[in-house]
Amino acid sequence: MVRSVSIAGRAKVLGAFAISLLLSLAAFTVSAVRAAESGMASPAISEAEPARIVALGGAVTEIVYALGAGGNVIAADITSLYPADARQLPKVGYFRQVAAEPIIAMNPGVILAIEDAGPKDVLRQIEEAGVTLVTIPDETSAEGVLEKVEAVGRALGRTDEAAALKERIAAEFDLLAGVVAKAERKPKVAVLLSAGKGAPMAGGSPSSAEGIVSLAGGTNAFQEFSDWKPVSAESLIAASPEVIVVPDHVARAVGGVEGIAQIPGVAGTPAGREARIVVLDSLLLLGFGPRTPEAARKLAVELHPELAGELAAKAEAIAGQ
Repeated sequence: MVRSVSIAGRAKVLGAFAISLLLSLAAFTVSAVRAAESGMASPAISEAEPARIVALGGAVTEIVYALGAGGNVIAADITSLYPADARQLPKVGYFRQVAAEPIIAMNPGVILAIEDAGPKDVLRQIEEAGVTLVTIPDETSAEGVLEKVEAVGRALGRTDEAAALKERIAAEFDLLAGVVAKAERKPKVAVLLSAGKGAPMAGGSPSSAEGIVSLAGGTNAFQEFSDWKPVSAESLIAASPEVIVVPDHVARAVGGVEGIAQIPGVAGTPAGREARIVVLDSLLLLGFGPRTPEAARKLAVELHPELAGELAAKAEAIAGQ
């Protein structure tokens, strides 16, 4: 089982994500005040289901919508970018840097917070104000995704919907594993984060990077450290990744694939020499939510082009169910 990335490592990953979104605290405050003033009426719901949800964590928000409770969400953090409706929600800042007063002013019924949300003293302050806080586990593995869905479903009183979603996601993971098992080898993969200044950060063992690479049938190129660490050009060359994967917000920050190729050390790797640089949506790649089987499948196509046809057929079969 792939273990979850530590709080410190997760902070580095999603810290880069938050910075690249360039959403200001001023905008957050305005959104929060507007939401509080408007009352943001929710649709009729059962007594077991919270009516006014604040979601902290992109995958948490995505699961809430997948379970059919998106209409009850009154606000979310800035990493909550899927589905499209979530982009329109009032934002409460980066989920590790929330403030108590604007959230309390929204009069939420429940806060669903990914486990490394915070600061912790702010969350305690919100709880002391009488708001229910539910912490959602965040293990970066196939099993972790299913556990996350179950936890959100239980918090929302939507256990039947969660069971159905878990069954679908588990089936997708199983189909993917069956195809990937046919690969003759597991190419070395480096997942890099960089805002264009200084050394890029690479995912070690364990990390969310290793989690997604393993699901796609690859081998994490960096085994000598855990979480996310800056890597020098020499270290990147020594790791010798055959494929380099970069989240799209990072790619935009450095000028796309061409900019990634200019990161020190990239040109000296097999991935750089063979132009095997893969850019994927940030939340899709590292969020470990309902779409993680899709992310792993897309990466598997890049790692195992000989299996692309079968992977596409499996995806089509799932879509037709």
